[in-house]
Amino acid sequence: MKIIVLDGHALDPGDLRWDGVQRFGSLSVFDRTASEEEAIRRIGDAEIVLTNKTPITASLLDACPSIRLICVLATGYNVVDCAAAKERGIPVCNVPDY
Repeated sequence: MKIIVLDGHALDPGDLRWDGVQRFGSLSVFDRTASEEEAIRRIGDAEIVLTNKTPITASLLDACPSIRLICVLATGYNVVDCAAAKERGIPVCNVPDY
């Protein structure tokens, strides 16, 4: 399974280990993702996408049909088009509290 973290720096300024996530598949962590085009290139055929500030839009979901799960590394869902994810059967989860 391919797992992508689009903006790891928002969660990890350098003292976090991703081992717990990495055990579930091939993990790539990017500090920041500047645009939707860059996000699409980075996601590619990944099944799991973790984001904090990088928007997950309907057009991104159209371009990345392999996505099976979106995890928001924050308490809200405002960066994800949840309706578009639901239409595609993609669960969206977040961090309910810290």
